[in-house]
Amino acid sequence: MAFKKILEQLDIFAQCKKYHISLWQCPQFLFVLMGLVIITTIVASYLITALYITNPQIVILIIFVLTAILFIIAFIINSSFERLAEANRMKSEFVGIVSHQLRAPLTNLKYIMEFLISDKTIKKQSEYFKIIQENNERMNELINDLLIVSRIEQGKIFVNKEKVNIKDLIEKLISRFKTFTNAINAEITFKAQENLPMVFVDSSQIKLVIENLLDNAVRYISNKSEKKVEIKLSKTGKNLFFEIKDSGVGIPKQDQKYIFQRFFRSKNVMKNQTQGTGLGLYIAKGIIEKLGGKIGFKSKEEKGSTFWFTLPIK
Repeated sequence: MAFKKILEQLDIFAQCKKYHISLWQCPQFLFVLMGLVIITTIVASYLITALYITNPQIVILIIFVLTAILFIIAFIINSSFERLAEANRMKSEFVGIVSHQLRAPLTNLKYIMEFLISDKTIKKQSEYFKIIQENNERMNELINDLLIVSRIEQGKIFVNKEKVNIKDLIEKLISRFKTFTNAINAEITFKAQENLPMVFVDSSQIKLVIENLLDNAVRYISNKSEKKVEIKLSKTGKNLFFEIKDSGVGIPKQDQKYIFQRFFRSKNVMKNQTQGTGLGLYIAKGIIEKLGGKIGFKSKEEKGSTFWFTLPIK
């Protein structure tokens, strides 16, 4: 058993996989790398000191001191990375467990609220039940987002690929937003190139990406006088190209480098008091890259933003 444990510890790739991180962030890999650096440094130091110092005892002393310093530095660095890696693993597991545990009671609560709202005998209380239902839905969305984030970070996001007509999917999503866009006098236009091919993707995941981008576009134009959202779908080379442009608040230049990070929300968005978790774009990026595509944007504050992504047709 002890020998088996030693072999497990020597399997660097297995150890790195346990932490759900890349090789360059893995403590075991960094330790081996530091060991190679130390050996190289010791050999180089010996060759250099041997040329200029004739006393072998002084040469040995210099090499010994240098080796001790390098080993101490390597140990400190490796210990720090190991603690960070373990914290990252525990955080991902915590999010996954909490998300699973909360999903069932929230779903049950949702069905109960729907039943109570539909009951005509308690019509006076229906307004309060609707408030509870809205908050329940917000909590449910947050739980789902956290669960997807946890899967992305652990590399466990599952892709069930099938042939999908992206044009039809977009049209259905636009119709779902009609009630809200009519309420704020906003206009969504959609232009699709003729005879677009179907793509081989996970329909539920690509739907989530487009829904997040469309929700952001509509949400951030609610306080503007000109409320327009333009969606375009076309074929460029071997990829399907999706683009969504809004006339909203835009993203400040200093915030643009953080836009795809978890929980990040720019200052002007917070100022406009729009609801959100800051997870939508992080999730969208993770899904698109998993499907073999690319995602990006361009934006100017107070002028609006344009987000785009590509999906391989093959």
